[in-house]
Amino acid sequence: APGWPGIESVAVAFSGGLDSTVLLAALARLDLPVPVRALHIDHGLHSDSARWLEHCQRVAEELGVGFASHEVTVQTDGAQSPEAAARDARYRALGEMLAGRELLLTAHHRDDQLETILLRLVRGTGVRGLRAIEPASERHGMSLVRPLLDFSRDELRAIAEVWKLRWIEDPSNADSRFDRNYLRNEVIPPLKARWPGMTTTAARAAEKMRAAQEILDDVAHHAE
Repeated sequence: APGWPGIESVAVAFSGGLDSTVLLAALARLDLPVPVRALHIDHGLHSDSARWLEHCQRVAEELGVGFASHEVTVQTDGAQSPEAAARDARYRALGEMLAGRELLLTAHHRDDQLETILLRLVRGTGVRGLRAIEPASERHGMSLVRPLLDFSRDELRAIAEVWKLRWIEDPSNADSRFDRNYLRNEVIPPLKARWPGMTTTAARAAEKMRAAQEILDDVAHHAE
């Protein structure tokens, strides 16, 4: 398609939550030169997962985009956290669902970026890890693009309200036993109250880390 060399379709990792609903609705409103699909992964971890699947299919139909779903079983071997195991299972399933020359978009945003940076800091990561969530990357053989990284969660919620969108509120997001939820619910709110612009500065720091890693890679390449 013109302007989309090599890309024949676009898929959105669609959980039905606020972020992916805004992304899918935005794409449906654009005059893209390629078709759009919503890909939903059912982890089977919540009693309402069947209802969420029905909701996602209905939203996709209302937006006039394609829809496909896949059920996965999340297994942990003790080496991974439940969050990491679910994430890996989700991406593997998405990779299996993608058609040839189909680009996968995810709805990561600026608040996700801040959470990722803080998580990696407490785990002692280096420059490579502090690049955090990248605008585009490769994972499990897939090309991933994250077009919402410049938006905050509050901005996405405002857009959703203006567009009168309906989305799922996953109750597990309130469970602060999980590391990311703990940061989101307990740690980040007082930090943002003190430093309101920290999501922006964290995103800027991640950009600087990406630039620093490129320099390190270039130096290492020429030293070989």
